[in-house]
Amino acid sequence: MTQKYAPDALQQFAAQVFFNAGLPEDDAKIIGEDLVKANLRGLDSHGVSRIPMYLERLAKGVVNPTPNIQIEHITPAVSRVDGDNGMGFLASHIAMEEAMRLADTLGIGLVAVHRSTHFGMSALYVEQALEKNFVSMVFTNSSPALAMHGGRSAFLGAAPMAAGIPGGPNSKPFVMDMAMTVIARGKIRLAAMRDEPIPEGLALDVEGRPTTDASDAFKGVCLPFGGVKGSVLATMMDLMAGALTGANYGGDVKSLYFDHSEPQNVGHLFFAIKPDLFMALEDFEGRMDTFHSRIKDLPKAAGVDEILMPGEPEEKTEALRSAEGLPITDNVISDLSAVGEKFDVNFPAALGG
Repeated sequence: MTQKYAPDALQQFAAQVFFNAGLPEDDAKIIGEDLVKANLRGLDSHGVSRIPMYLERLAKGVVNPTPNIQIEHITPAVSRVDGDNGMGFLASHIAMEEAMRLADTLGIGLVAVHRSTHFGMSALYVEQALEKNFVSMVFTNSSPALAMHGGRSAFLGAAPMAAGIPGGPNSKPFVMDMAMTVIARGKIRLAAMRDEPIPEGLALDVEGRPTTDASDAFKGVCLPFGGVKGSVLATMMDLMAGALTGANYGGDVKSLYFDHSEPQNVGHLFFAIKPDLFMALEDFEGRMDTFHSRIKDLPKAAGVDEILMPGEPEEKTEALRSAEGLPITDNVISDLSAVGEKFDVNFPAALGG
């Protein structure tokens, strides 16, 4: 069962909870907005359902509630951000802002982040770049979730990769956000929370056997999309975002859920690129309009009403949920209500309730 909630009410609830948990008011507000943004775009696995997990890590001292985030300038076009083991959302927004600052002058900016933690939905940061009309790419590594090709133990992270390319006056931007697993590991976690089975072909249990039990899958190993190709991409993400940046890598990123021994030290890599590097902005926007119109005019497969640019389904979901409210399942409502009681914050009433 689900009930619908006003997005702004959930943002305020989340922000107040994180503030009461010891985060500065502005930081708590950013995290509340980012979590609800994931729900708005339909990525419920990375939305408000994660609040209890983040609070547990704060309470156990493996996430710094008041980080002193620092920017180190490496070359004119390259910087590195030290996240000081704070919430990954905070260092990541700072890093993308720095990448855009560099790119505004030099055409391209590259910013690495180390000593970070889970940064939520990767699309947050390409959306941030799109708001200022920058092309962007976002890499991250993450805690072990899938095996190297041929292995059975978790070694590589799900390591989502995101990219954004601005559209023109008459076209939509390109927005990509995808994990290296067949589906995001957070979706398996959500199915486990709901005691729902998962389809075949998504995961192995701890013994390396195929499973449709979400709880066994979450404790076991996710399978990469595309077989060996997904495994190779996940390997690249760990090397680029982990080994290159100075963060943990090669199986050393600590589990969000099962390891509270020390901070995660997740690594991220942010690219920002001016869209008018090789031609006038108007010409680039015209090319994006042409590309978009050609996609819309392509012959449709049977049963397809519209061919969509990557990012359009999420945009449509966000418009619908902004108007009608966010669907939240009963088990998540129960968890968040308990969080509210613990941190003296009233969980909002459902719409129409």
